[in-house]
Amino acid sequence: MTSPTAATAGAPEPAELQHSFPWPRPAIDPPAAYGWLRENAPIRRVELADGLPGWLVTRYEDVRELLADPRVSSDATDPGYSLLGAPRLAGKDQSFLRTDPPYHTIFRRMLGKHFAVKRVHAMRPRIQELVDATIDELLAREERPVDLVERFALPIPSTVLSWLLGVPAEDQAFFNKASEDLLARGNPDVPDAEERSAAARTEMVQYIAKLSDERLALDDPGEDMLGDMAKAVKDGKISREAMINSGVTLLIAGHETTANMTALGTAILLQHPDQLAEMQAERGLRAGAIEELLRFLTIVHLVVVRVAKDDIEVAGQVIPKGEAIIPLNFSANRDDAHYPNPDAFDIHRAPRDHLAFGFGVHQCMGQPLARLELDIIFETLFRRIPGLRLATEAESLPYKTYAPINGLTGLPVTW
Repeated sequence: MTSPTAATAGAPEPAELQHSFPWPRPAIDPPAAYGWLRENAPIRRVELADGLPGWLVTRYEDVRELLADPRVSSDATDPGYSLLGAPRLAGKDQSFLRTDPPYHTIFRRMLGKHFAVKRVHAMRPRIQELVDATIDELLAREERPVDLVERFALPIPSTVLSWLLGVPAEDQAFFNKASEDLLARGNPDVPDAEERSAAARTEMVQYIAKLSDERLALDDPGEDMLGDMAKAVKDGKISREAMINSGVTLLIAGHETTANMTALGTAILLQHPDQLAEMQAERGLRAGAIEELLRFLTIVHLVVVRVAKDDIEVAGQVIPKGEAIIPLNFSANRDDAHYPNPDAFDIHRAPRDHLAFGFGVHQCMGQPLARLELDIIFETLFRRIPGLRLATEAESLPYKTYAPINGLTGLPVTW
Protein backbone atom coordinates (compact mmCIF):
# COMPACT_ATOMS: atom_id res chain seq x y z
CA MET A 1 0.00 0.00 0.00
CA THR A 2 2.91 2.38 0.69
CA SER A 3 6.07 3.37 -1.09
CA PRO A 4 8.90 4.41 1.30
CA THR A 5 10.47 7.75 0.47
CA ALA A 6 12.98 8.24 3.27
CA ALA A 7 15.41 6.08 5.17
CA THR A 8 13.78 4.44 8.15
CA ALA A 9 15.45 3.49 11.37
CA GLY A 10 14.68 2.78 14.99
CA ALA A 11 11.26 1.35 15.82
CA PRO A 12 9.58 -1.04 13.38
CA GLU A 13 7.21 0.47 10.85
CA PRO A 14 3.71 0.80 12.37
CA ALA A 15 0.98 -1.52 11.13
CA GLU A 16 -1.19 1.45 10.03
CA LEU A 17 1.22 2.14 7.19
CA GLN A 18 0.15 -1.10 5.53
CA HIS A 19 -3.40 0.24 5.17
CA SER A 20 -4.90 3.08 3.16
CA PHE A 21 -5.10 6.49 4.81
CA PRO A 22 -6.83 7.90 6.87
CA TRP A 23 -6.49 5.67 9.89
CA PRO A 24 -8.78 5.79 12.94
CA ARG A 25 -7.54 8.22 15.53
CA PRO A 26 -7.44 7.26 19.22
CA ALA A 27 -9.67 9.15 21.64
CA ILE A 28 -7.47 12.21 22.22
CA ASP A 29 -4.01 11.56 20.85
CA PRO A 30 -3.03 11.22 17.19
CA PRO A 31 -2.31 7.77 15.71
CA ALA A 32 1.03 6.41 16.92
CA ALA A 33 2.19 6.23 13.29
CA TYR A 34 2.39 10.04 13.18
CA GLY A 35 5.24 10.08 15.69
CA TRP A 36 7.05 7.30 13.83
CA LEU A 37 6.70 9.22 10.56
CA ARG A 38 8.08 12.44 12.07
CA GLU A 39 11.17 10.54 13.19
CA ASN A 40 11.69 8.27 10.19
CA ALA A 41 9.80 9.41 7.07
CA PRO A 42 8.39 12.93 7.56
CA ILE A 43 7.28 13.15 3.91
CA ARG A 44 5.67 9.79 3.07
CA ARG A 45 3.77 8.58 -0.01
CA VAL A 46 0.76 6.40 0.82
CA GLU A 47 -2.41 5.11 -0.79
CA LEU A 48 -5.46 7.14 0.19
CA ALA A 49 -8.94 5.80 0.90
CA ASP A 50 -10.17 6.80 -2.57
CA GLY A 51 -7.31 4.94 -4.25
CA LEU A 52 -5.28 8.05 -5.12
CA PRO A 53 -1.63 8.42 -4.12
CA GLY A 54 -1.01 11.04 -1.46
CA TRP A 55 1.83 12.47 0.58
CA LEU A 56 1.59 12.67 4.37
CA VAL A 57 3.52 15.62 5.82
CA THR A 58 4.06 15.29 9.56
CA ARG A 59 6.60 17.80 10.93
CA TYR A 60 5.56 21.26 12.10
CA GLU A 61 8.00 23.25 9.97
CA ASP A 62 7.22 21.26 6.82
CA VAL A 63 3.43 21.52 7.29
CA ARG A 64 3.66 25.27 7.83
CA GLU A 65 5.95 25.69 4.81
CA LEU A 66 3.64 23.76 2.48
CA LEU A 67 0.47 25.51 3.63
CA ALA A 68 2.09 28.84 2.71
CA ASP A 69 3.45 27.64 -0.66
CA PRO A 70 1.52 29.08 -3.66
CA ARG A 71 2.34 25.90 -5.62
CA VAL A 72 0.15 23.95 -3.20
CA SER A 73 -3.47 24.07 -4.33
CA SER A 74 -6.88 23.63 -2.70
CA ASP A 75 -8.62 23.15 -6.04
CA ALA A 76 -10.90 20.13 -5.58
CA THR A 77 -11.53 19.92 -9.32
CA ASP A 78 -7.92 18.82 -9.88
CA PRO A 79 -7.99 15.08 -10.64
CA GLY A 80 -5.16 14.46 -8.18
CA TYR A 81 -6.95 16.19 -5.31
CA SER A 82 -8.27 13.74 -2.72
CA LEU A 83 -11.50 14.36 -0.81
CA LEU A 84 -10.76 11.27 1.32
CA GLY A 85 -14.10 9.75 0.38
CA ALA A 86 -16.28 12.89 0.22
CA PRO A 87 -18.30 13.46 -2.99
CA ARG A 88 -16.96 15.75 -5.70
CA LEU A 89 -18.89 18.73 -6.99
CA ALA A 90 -18.58 20.29 -10.41
CA GLY A 91 -16.39 23.26 -11.24
CA LYS A 92 -17.04 26.46 -9.35
CA ASP A 93 -20.02 24.94 -7.59
CA GLN A 94 -17.49 23.76 -5.00
CA SER A 95 -17.57 25.32 -1.57
CA PHE A 96 -15.08 28.19 -1.47
CA LEU A 97 -12.92 26.21 0.96
CA ARG A 98 -11.88 23.93 -1.90
CA THR A 99 -10.90 26.62 -4.40
CA ASP A 100 -7.83 28.80 -4.99
CA PRO A 101 -7.30 32.54 -5.41
CA PRO A 102 -8.46 34.64 -7.14
CA TYR A 103 -11.88 32.91 -6.94
CA HIS A 104 -11.31 31.95 -3.29
CA THR A 105 -10.38 35.56 -2.55
CA ILE A 106 -13.84 36.75 -3.62
CA PHE A 107 -15.36 34.79 -0.74
CA ARG A 108 -12.71 35.76 1.81
CA ARG A 109 -13.25 39.45 1.12
CA MET A 110 -17.02 39.07 1.03
CA LEU A 111 -17.42 36.93 4.16
CA GLY A 112 -14.30 37.78 6.13
CA LYS A 113 -15.73 41.10 7.30
CA HIS A 114 -18.34 39.18 9.32
CA PHE A 115 -15.48 37.63 11.33
CA ALA A 116 -13.43 40.79 11.81
CA VAL A 117 -12.25 41.05 15.42
CA LYS A 118 -14.05 44.33 16.18
CA ARG A 119 -17.30 43.10 14.65
CA VAL A 120 -17.11 39.74 16.43
CA HIS A 121 -16.42 41.30 19.82
CA ALA A 122 -19.48 43.50 19.40
CA MET A 123 -21.44 40.22 19.57
CA ARG A 124 -20.14 39.40 23.09
CA PRO A 125 -23.23 40.63 25.00
CA ARG A 126 -25.60 38.70 22.74
CA ILE A 127 -23.52 35.49 22.94
CA GLN A 128 -23.20 35.91 26.71
CA GLU A 129 -26.98 36.16 26.99
CA LEU A 130 -27.37 33.00 24.88
CA VAL A 131 -24.87 31.05 27.00
CA ASP A 132 -26.50 32.17 30.23
CA ALA A 133 -29.95 31.22 28.95
CA THR A 134 -28.69 27.78 27.92
CA ILE A 135 -27.14 27.24 31.36
CA ASP A 136 -30.40 28.40 32.98
CA GLU A 137 -32.14 25.56 31.13
CA LEU A 138 -29.47 23.11 32.27
CA LEU A 139 -29.83 24.12 35.93
CA ALA A 140 -33.61 23.91 35.73
CA ARG A 141 -33.45 20.23 34.74
CA GLU A 142 -34.13 17.86 37.63
CA GLU A 143 -32.69 14.67 36.15
CA ARG A 144 -28.98 13.83 36.30
CA PRO A 145 -26.73 13.21 34.52
CA VAL A 146 -27.17 15.66 31.64
CA ASP A 147 -25.66 15.22 28.18
CA LEU A 148 -23.64 18.41 27.77
CA VAL A 149 -23.27 17.80 24.03
CA GLU A 150 -27.00 17.76 23.38
CA ARG A 151 -28.03 20.39 25.91
CA PHE A 152 -25.16 22.86 25.70
CA ALA A 153 -22.41 22.28 23.10
CA LEU A 154 -24.70 21.85 20.07
CA PRO A 155 -27.31 24.61 20.37
CA ILE A 156 -24.99 27.54 21.10
CA PRO A 157 -22.80 27.60 17.95
CA SER A 158 -25.67 26.71 15.62
CA THR A 159 -27.67 29.64 16.99
CA VAL A 160 -24.72 32.02 16.57
CA LEU A 161 -24.20 30.79 12.99
CA SER A 162 -27.88 31.35 12.25
CA TRP A 163 -27.45 34.99 13.28
CA LEU A 164 -24.49 35.46 10.93
CA LEU A 165 -26.01 33.62 7.99
CA GLY A 166 -29.32 35.40 8.34
CA VAL A 167 -31.63 32.54 9.30
CA PRO A 168 -35.07 33.86 10.32
CA ALA A 169 -35.69 33.61 14.06
CA GLU A 170 -38.77 31.44 13.54
CA ASP A 171 -36.61 28.84 11.69
CA GLN A 172 -33.89 28.51 14.32
CA ALA A 173 -35.46 25.42 15.93
CA PHE A 174 -35.36 23.62 12.57
CA PHE A 175 -31.86 24.93 11.91
CA ASN A 176 -30.57 23.66 15.27
CA LYS A 177 -32.23 20.25 14.84
CA ALA A 178 -30.83 19.79 11.33
CA SER A 179 -27.39 20.79 12.64
CA GLU A 180 -27.64 18.20 15.39
CA ASP A 181 -28.68 15.47 12.92
CA LEU A 182 -25.79 16.34 10.61
CA LEU A 183 -23.41 15.52 13.47
CA ALA A 184 -24.92 12.05 13.91
CA ARG A 185 -22.71 10.82 11.06
CA GLY A 186 -20.71 7.76 12.14
CA ASN A 187 -22.15 7.72 15.68
CA PRO A 188 -22.45 4.02 16.65
CA ASP A 189 -25.02 4.89 19.34
CA VAL A 190 -27.48 6.50 16.92
CA PRO A 191 -29.70 4.11 14.93
CA ASP A 192 -29.35 4.70 11.19
CA ALA A 193 -26.83 7.45 11.89
CA GLU A 194 -25.51 7.65 8.33
CA GLU A 195 -29.01 7.84 6.85
CA ARG A 196 -30.06 10.41 9.44
CA SER A 197 -27.02 12.56 8.72
CA ALA A 198 -27.46 12.29 4.95
CA ALA A 199 -31.15 13.19 5.22
CA ALA A 200 -30.30 16.19 7.41
CA ARG A 201 -27.73 17.38 4.89
CA THR A 202 -30.30 17.12 2.10
CA GLU A 203 -32.80 19.08 4.20
CA MET A 204 -30.17 21.69 5.01
CA VAL A 205 -29.16 22.09 1.37
CA GLN A 206 -32.83 22.49 0.40
CA TYR A 207 -33.36 24.97 3.22
CA ILE A 208 -30.31 27.09 2.34
CA ALA A 209 -31.40 26.93 -1.33
CA LYS A 210 -34.84 28.25 -0.34
CA LEU A 211 -33.32 31.10 1.69
CA SER A 212 -30.89 31.86 -1.14
CA ASP A 213 -33.68 32.09 -3.72
CA GLU A 214 -35.68 34.35 -1.41
CA ARG A 215 -32.69 36.68 -1.09
CA LEU A 216 -31.99 36.59 -4.82
CA ALA A 217 -35.56 37.76 -5.48
CA LEU A 218 -35.03 40.91 -3.40
CA ASP A 219 -33.69 44.21 -4.71
CA ASP A 220 -31.74 44.50 -1.43
CA PRO A 221 -30.74 40.98 -0.24
CA GLY A 222 -29.48 42.23 3.15
CA GLU A 223 -26.20 42.73 4.98
CA ASP A 224 -25.68 39.25 6.49
CA MET A 225 -23.62 36.49 4.85
CA LEU A 226 -26.45 35.15 2.71
CA GLY A 227 -27.21 38.70 1.63
CA ASP A 228 -23.60 39.33 0.62
CA MET A 229 -23.44 36.09 -1.36
CA ALA A 230 -26.74 36.91 -3.07
CA LYS A 231 -25.29 40.23 -4.24
CA ALA A 232 -22.25 38.37 -5.62
CA VAL A 233 -24.56 36.03 -7.56
CA LYS A 234 -26.46 38.99 -8.98
CA ASP A 235 -23.15 40.57 -10.01
CA GLY A 236 -22.06 37.36 -11.76
CA LYS A 237 -19.09 36.78 -9.43
CA ILE A 238 -20.30 33.40 -8.09
CA SER A 239 -22.98 30.86 -9.03
CA ARG A 240 -26.20 30.17 -7.17
CA GLU A 241 -24.95 26.63 -6.50
CA ALA A 242 -21.70 27.96 -5.02
CA MET A 243 -23.76 30.23 -2.75
CA ILE A 244 -25.79 27.28 -1.50
CA ASN A 245 -22.82 24.95 -1.03
CA SER A 246 -20.84 27.67 0.72
CA GLY A 247 -23.78 28.41 3.03
CA VAL A 248 -23.88 24.76 4.07
CA THR A 249 -20.08 24.73 4.47
CA LEU A 250 -20.20 27.78 6.73
CA LEU A 251 -22.77 26.02 8.87
CA ILE A 252 -20.76 22.82 9.20
CA ALA A 253 -17.36 24.50 9.57
CA GLY A 254 -18.55 27.05 12.13
CA HIS A 255 -20.96 24.84 14.02
CA GLU A 256 -19.35 21.41 14.16
CA THR A 257 -15.93 22.77 15.13
CA THR A 258 -17.10 24.95 18.02
CA ALA A 259 -19.57 22.35 19.28
CA ASN A 260 -16.87 19.69 19.35
CA MET A 261 -14.31 22.03 20.93
CA THR A 262 -16.84 22.91 23.64
CA ALA A 263 -17.48 19.28 24.56
CA LEU A 264 -13.90 18.05 24.25
CA GLY A 265 -12.46 21.14 25.93
CA THR A 266 -14.82 20.71 28.88
CA ALA A 267 -13.86 17.04 29.19
CA ILE A 268 -10.13 17.85 29.14
CA LEU A 269 -10.45 20.64 31.71
CA LEU A 270 -12.48 18.41 34.03
CA GLN A 271 -9.69 15.82 33.80
CA HIS A 272 -7.12 18.47 34.83
CA PRO A 273 -8.81 20.00 37.90
CA ASP A 274 -5.67 21.78 39.14
CA GLN A 275 -5.23 23.61 35.84
CA LEU A 276 -8.95 24.33 35.68
CA ALA A 277 -8.79 25.87 39.17
CA GLU A 278 -5.82 28.01 38.10
CA MET A 279 -7.68 29.17 35.00
CA GLN A 280 -10.71 30.15 37.07
CA ALA A 281 -8.65 31.94 39.69
CA GLU A 282 -6.51 33.92 37.24
CA ARG A 283 -8.47 35.49 34.42
CA GLY A 284 -5.36 36.14 32.36
CA LEU A 285 -4.73 32.40 31.93
CA ARG A 286 -7.96 31.69 30.08
CA ALA A 287 -6.87 32.92 26.63
CA GLY A 288 -3.71 30.84 26.77
CA ALA A 289 -5.64 27.83 28.04
CA ILE A 290 -7.94 28.05 25.01
CA GLU A 291 -4.93 28.16 22.67
CA GLU A 292 -3.52 25.08 24.41
CA LEU A 293 -6.84 23.28 24.04
CA LEU A 294 -6.86 24.12 20.34
CA ARG A 295 -3.30 22.81 19.90
CA PHE A 296 -3.69 19.75 22.10
CA LEU A 297 -6.96 18.59 20.55
CA THR A 298 -6.54 19.80 16.91
CA ILE A 299 -10.07 18.58 16.21
CA VAL A 300 -10.02 19.53 12.49
CA HIS A 301 -7.44 16.91 11.65
CA LEU A 302 -8.51 15.32 8.35
CA VAL A 303 -9.92 18.24 6.40
CA VAL A 304 -6.74 20.06 5.31
CA VAL A 305 -6.09 18.53 1.88
CA ARG A 306 -4.03 19.94 -0.98
CA VAL A 307 -2.59 19.01 -4.41
CA ALA A 308 0.78 19.87 -5.93
CA LYS A 309 0.54 22.27 -8.90
CA ASP A 310 4.23 21.71 -9.66
CA ASP A 311 7.04 19.44 -8.50
CA ILE A 312 7.71 20.60 -4.94
CA GLU A 313 10.76 19.75 -2.87
CA VAL A 314 10.33 19.77 0.89
CA ALA A 315 12.65 18.28 3.51
CA GLY A 316 14.73 16.73 0.72
CA GLN A 317 11.77 14.91 -0.86
CA VAL A 318 10.16 15.83 -4.19
CA ILE A 319 6.37 15.69 -4.29
CA PRO A 320 5.41 15.27 -7.98
CA LYS A 321 3.04 17.64 -9.73
CA GLY A 322 -0.58 16.46 -9.64
CA GLU A 323 -0.41 14.32 -6.50
CA ALA A 324 -2.38 14.88 -3.31
CA ILE A 325 -0.79 16.34 -0.19
CA ILE A 326 -2.16 15.78 3.33
CA PRO A 327 -0.47 18.30 5.69
CA LEU A 328 -1.16 16.65 9.06
CA ASN A 329 -1.74 19.63 11.33
CA PHE A 330 -2.50 17.27 14.24
CA SER A 331 0.93 15.70 13.88
CA ALA A 332 2.51 19.15 13.53
CA ASN A 333 0.85 20.35 16.72
CA ARG A 334 2.31 17.36 18.58
CA ASP A 335 5.82 17.73 17.13
CA ASP A 336 8.36 17.64 19.97
CA ALA A 337 10.86 19.48 17.79
CA HIS A 338 8.58 22.51 18.07
CA TYR A 339 6.67 22.02 21.34
CA PRO A 340 8.48 20.58 24.36
CA ASN A 341 6.58 17.65 25.89
CA PRO A 342 3.80 18.08 23.31
CA ASP A 343 1.60 15.22 24.53
CA ALA A 344 1.07 16.94 27.89
CA PHE A 345 -1.80 19.41 28.33
CA ASP A 346 -0.39 22.60 29.87
CA ILE A 347 -2.36 25.85 30.04
CA HIS A 348 0.86 27.79 30.70
CA ARG A 349 2.18 26.89 27.23
CA ALA A 350 -0.18 29.38 25.47
CA PRO A 351 0.89 28.31 21.95
CA ARG A 352 -0.28 31.12 19.67
CA ASP A 353 1.57 29.61 16.69
CA HIS A 354 -0.35 26.32 16.59
CA LEU A 355 -1.88 25.11 13.32
CA ALA A 356 -5.35 24.15 14.58
CA PHE A 357 -6.85 26.83 12.30
CA GLY A 358 -4.55 25.97 9.41
CA PHE A 359 -2.07 28.43 7.89
CA GLY A 360 -1.66 30.51 4.75
CA VAL A 361 -4.37 31.87 2.46
CA HIS A 362 -6.87 29.22 3.58
CA GLN A 363 -6.40 29.79 7.31
CA CYS A 364 -9.78 29.70 9.05
CA MET A 365 -11.34 33.15 8.87
CA GLY A 366 -13.81 32.29 11.63
CA GLN A 367 -11.15 31.93 14.32
CA PRO A 368 -11.94 35.25 16.10
CA LEU A 369 -15.53 34.07 16.57
CA ALA A 370 -14.43 30.60 17.71
CA ARG A 371 -12.08 32.09 20.31
CA LEU A 372 -14.76 34.47 21.58
CA GLU A 373 -17.38 31.73 21.88
CA LEU A 374 -14.99 29.40 23.72
CA ASP A 375 -13.90 32.21 26.06
CA ILE A 376 -17.52 33.00 27.02
CA ILE A 377 -18.52 29.33 27.21
CA PHE A 378 -15.71 28.15 29.50
CA GLU A 379 -15.76 31.21 31.76
CA THR A 380 -19.53 31.05 32.23
CA LEU A 381 -19.93 27.27 32.47
CA PHE A 382 -17.38 26.75 35.25
CA ARG A 383 -18.36 29.93 37.10
CA ARG A 384 -22.06 29.13 37.17
CA ILE A 385 -21.72 25.37 37.77
CA PRO A 386 -18.63 25.14 40.00
CA GLY A 387 -19.38 21.54 40.98
CA LEU A 388 -19.50 20.31 37.38
CA ARG A 389 -17.94 16.87 36.97
CA LEU A 390 -17.95 13.91 34.59
CA ALA A 391 -20.69 11.37 35.28
CA THR A 392 -18.65 8.52 33.79
CA GLU A 393 -15.03 7.44 33.60
CA ALA A 394 -13.03 9.49 31.13
CA GLU A 395 -11.95 6.27 29.39
CA SER A 396 -15.63 5.50 28.66
CA LEU A 397 -16.43 8.76 26.88
CA PRO A 398 -17.69 8.20 23.30
CA TYR A 399 -15.04 9.82 21.13
CA LYS A 400 -15.51 10.30 17.38
CA THR A 401 -12.47 8.28 16.40
CA TYR A 402 -13.95 7.83 12.91
CA ALA A 403 -14.61 11.48 12.03
CA PRO A 404 -12.54 14.07 10.10
CA ILE A 405 -13.50 16.56 12.84
CA ASN A 406 -12.98 14.94 16.22
CA GLY A 407 -15.42 15.31 19.09
CA LEU A 408 -17.71 13.49 21.48
CA THR A 409 -21.07 12.00 20.62
CA GLY A 410 -22.12 12.57 24.24
CA LEU A 411 -20.71 14.08 27.45
CA PRO A 412 -22.61 12.94 30.58
CA VAL A 413 -22.04 15.41 33.43
CA THR A 414 -23.51 16.10 36.81
CA TRP A 415 -23.03 18.60 39.65
